[in-house]
Amino acid sequence: MELDQLFTNNKEQTLYGRYITNEHIEPLLDKYKEKFKVTVVGNSVLGKPIYNVVAGNGSTRIFIWSQMHGNESTTTKAVVDFINWLAGDDTIANKFLNYFTFCIIPIANPDGAELYTRENANNIDLNRDALHLTQPESKILRKAFEDFNPHYCYNMHDQRTIFGLETEGGAKPATVSFLAPAYNEDRDINSTRQQAINLIVAMNQALQEYIPRQVGRFDDSFNINCIGDSFQAAGVPTVLFEAGHYPGDYEREQTRKFIFFALLSGFNSIYENVLVGAKNKEYFNIPQNKKIFYDIVYKNVKINYENKEKIAIFASQYKEVLIDKSVIFQAFISEIDNLKDYYWHEEYDGNGEWFVGKNNKSFPEKDDKADFFIGPGRRFINGKEIKQELI
Repeated sequence: MELDQLFTNNKEQTLYGRYITNEHIEPLLDKYKEKFKVTVVGNSVLGKPIYNVVAGNGSTRIFIWSQMHGNESTTTKAVVDFINWLAGDDTIANKFLNYFTFCIIPIANPDGAELYTRENANNIDLNRDALHLTQPESKILRKAFEDFNPHYCYNMHDQRTIFGLETEGGAKPATVSFLAPAYNEDRDINSTRQQAINLIVAMNQALQEYIPRQVGRFDDSFNINCIGDSFQAAGVPTVLFEAGHYPGDYEREQTRKFIFFALLSGFNSIYENVLVGAKNKEYFNIPQNKKIFYDIVYKNVKINYENKEKIAIFASQYKEVLIDKSVIFQAFISEIDNLKDYYWHEEYDGNGEWFVGKNNKSFPEKDDKADFFIGPGRRFINGKEIKQELI
């Protein structure tokens, strides 16, 4: 499959950036009704509809849900791109529709999506509610799972820019990460988890052609309250997707493309029936992602701390803030000097010049906004250096 061209042809142009809600996908769902079954499977705490798209009539059933964490929208965009492809007239898509039946919940937490929060409107993390099912969204997801009785589950998430991979070629951002969740405390591998492992290996092999050394493996600590662990324990091969950072891509438009690639290549592996044997070595050779990155680092900066002059290094990290239905990235100072085992997505060299912060403060402080000067003429606003002609 020509994945690049397929993505270009099927990318949903009306979806962009990090803020994706029911309001954004509802016009698309109306369009999908012409070809697929689109229903409301329940309502959120605040009464918002939770939509379900069923596509295809094949015997192999795939259950996909995205945005159970409301501020994790990258995979929602990729899933919609995938539905666009299914709704087109592509030969392979038509084969998939005859082989598979897809049950897709694009936004499982519509209240959290609108508020741009991880939790639902009751401040509950739905991915820690799989056992007790205290929330309406959790109950809806569980019922959809039981009614559909899938052969595979796809649990779609985002991860922060702090996650990266230490490889032989150096540190890289974890642009896409996977996990075959454990089904018990001992993290054993039974036939169910084995199928998820083999599927991840196939997707990783496809992605290495596009983002070499930027595919990671998520931590597999067992927690039966997590939805993926719960479904794996119920005997259904389940794969966790984590959409992460690609250099310079804070809107996650490049990462969206690679999630689309993973979806198509994984389904093709199931369709071709090549997920055989035990690919455990290949799976565990995928580097585990770690919290090793900061967004921006400033090196060789002179500071005066407790009446002592020194050359320091410090970091800033973006926080995502919802303002007027748009996600704004606000940089705050997050660490000073303790950066020995860390990496960063962008750096500035202070060349031994003085740090000057708010109220002429001569040293950076954690949680301050990343607005300061280095030397007499270098101004930084929201973490970035502002060129003189723009001031």
